Amino acid sequence: MWLSRLFDSKQESPRLTAIYISVSAGQPMQSVNSVSAIAGKGLDGDRYARQKGFYQSVDSCEVTMITQNELDYAEKRASTAIKQQLAMGGHRRNFVIAGSDVKQLAGKSFTIGEAVFRFHKPRPHCAYIDRVSAKGMCKALGKHSGACIEVVTSGKLSVGDEVRVIQ
Repeated sequence: MWLSRLFDSKQESPRLTAIYISVSAGQPMQSVNSVSAIAGKGLDGDRYARQKGFYQSVDSCEVTMITQNELDYAEKRASTAIKQQLAMGGHRRNFVIAGSDVKQLAGKSFTIGEAVFRFHKPRPHCAYIDRVSAKGMCKALGKHSGACIEVVTSGKLSVGDEVRVIQ
């Protein structure tokens, strides 16, 4: 059975509001409207699926996500320059999800578009992000800045797709 809502029925379903990929470690994030998720690898064209991520050898993720709630928190703490970087994917996460928070997805599997994902672990930022994005980004994002997720079933997904927890 599929659950179409993570919150009560009065609120909209959680949605994927942005997708970002980067071809290799430290390269700028590129906003895309759709992408293919590849089971056991990550997102087609992204640094982690290509095995070119900064943390590839020690602690890589197939896909990273951050929620709009977390970005809103960061924006309240950020300078104008960091706010601009956040809007352009400077958070360095692959997915932005609105209408949910990371705790609601913890330990669960869920669909976005045709793909199935599984929550893997929280993914706080480290000082590396200040080098590749903007000085002060790590501090603005704080401890609550996303999660690693795994691709269980390959499929295409697009900005605007609903996030559905698998019951």
